Amino acid sequence: MSLTISLVLLLGIVLTVLIRGGSLKGGPAVVSVLFGFFLASTSVAPNINRLVIAVADMIGQIRF
Repeated sequence: MSLTISLVLLLGIVLTVLIRGGSLKGGPAVVSVLFGFFLASTSVAPNINRLVIAVADMIGQIRF
């Protein structure tokens, strides 16, 4: 069985759980989102994207 989920959706769910659980307050959450948004427009973004894809592929190859 294969499950495909958007990384943005997954991270959004994690962020919501952290805010609701009290582990992360609203201000730092906004700063984190803005940091990610602006980081995506830098020259480092393609390297980060390749790293995330490589890690996701590695996890996807794990057989249980």
